[in-house]
Amino acid sequence: MGNDDHRRRKTPCGFCMAVFKWIPVVFITAVIAWSYYAYVVELCIRNSENLVGMILMLFFYHIALILFMWSYWRTIMTSVGRVPDQWRIPDEEVTRLFRADNPETQKRILNSFARSLPVTNRTMNGSVRFCEKCKIIKPDRAHHCSVCNSCVLKMDHHCPWVNNCVNFYNYKFFVLFLGYALIYCLYVAFTTLHDFVQFWKGQLNGSGVGRFHILFLFFISIMFAISLVSLFGYHIYLVLVNRTTLESFRAPVFRVGGPDKNGFNLGRYANFCEVFGDDWQYWPLPIFTSFGDGISYPIRHLEDDSETLLGYHSDTRIELDEDCLPESRFLHSIP
Repeated sequence: MGNDDHRRRKTPCGFCMAVFKWIPVVFITAVIAWSYYAYVVELCIRNSENLVGMILMLFFYHIALILFMWSYWRTIMTSVGRVPDQWRIPDEEVTRLFRADNPETQKRILNSFARSLPVTNRTMNGSVRFCEKCKIIKPDRAHHCSVCNSCVLKMDHHCPWVNNCVNFYNYKFFVLFLGYALIYCLYVAFTTLHDFVQFWKGQLNGSGVGRFHILFLFFISIMFAISLVSLFGYHIYLVLVNRTTLESFRAPVFRVGGPDKNGFNLGRYANFCEVFGDDWQYWPLPIFTSFGDGISYPIRHLEDDSETLLGYHSDTRIELDEDCLPESRFLHSIP
């Protein structure tokens, strides 16, 4: 898993694509760097006449900026992780699997590996999920990302703005990133509102270029805030119902109960703690505190499933193309 991606990066085309995927991150970083100059230099240092007010503005501004950038960086740099080796089928068995001339043979091969694995998710026809690209049995809530070229644990979606998959290991960071980005934009908008009004009245002090920096800072902060408020609200909702973006569009299928969007819903507080942990002191910090291992998850109807491990009575078959699609097509993927 990941070897094909490594080989692609060695080619000139693969290297160019790897660089191209960082463009959105560079763009966001450049906007933040410009906003820092416009706010700190043009608004506070060159335009403020109240020293105490300027210090307070800069103090709260830097707190919001540090939390924002810290969360953003953790979201970008956190690895998608890897599926443990016991979920991988050896190459010789994969060859037998693909050469099998009937579903029953395929079923026996897969069951010999999946019977001891804690999988409760199924396909629409009740079979165990198998990734032919990574050659693994997929853990619950895991999906194959064509951009990352690997199976991602508790995959939410692939986000080009962080050049990473939002997954089990960085989902808390991603939600905090959205929240702090919204706070940052709202803080900048509210603290530049007075100067924006003064600009339209023609009473704003400073040079012509500096005044336009403040004007654009207000507009851009409002524009980003409008975009972020709906996205942040949506992911807070997903946290509270214990659902990923993929699962919100295509309900996960369980061995007991069939398709159920609320299959992982344990109650709002328990759902929140599954992502943010149970120590409130760490909730606002981009420090990993999520519960679990990313492989198995408590489910709402677990008590109804007397066999949480895969048995030989399951209907198993190969899924060749499941979830092997890029983000732009994930609505049509099959979890």
